[in-house]
Amino acid sequence: MPPEESHQIKVHLDRLLEERGMTLTELAERVGVTVVNLSILKNDRAKAIRFTTLSAICRELDCQPGDLLSFDEP
Repeated sequence: MPPEESHQIKVHLDRLLEERGMTLTELAERVGVTVVNLSILKNDRAKAIRFTTLSAICRELDCQPGDLLSFDEP
């Protein structure tokens, strides 16, 4: 499957935020990215994520990348 086609990676940012009692705005401020960019990630519309951003999200949510992302087989 070419990279421009849809992917099967699911983002669980909404669940992690709820579990930690944190808002998207608060996380954006802590991580240093815009709310819009986090919203794109949260709504499974992101095509990529920088490792520095992923690291910062994991640091602030006290989680592992596998807690945030999963592969959803077709």
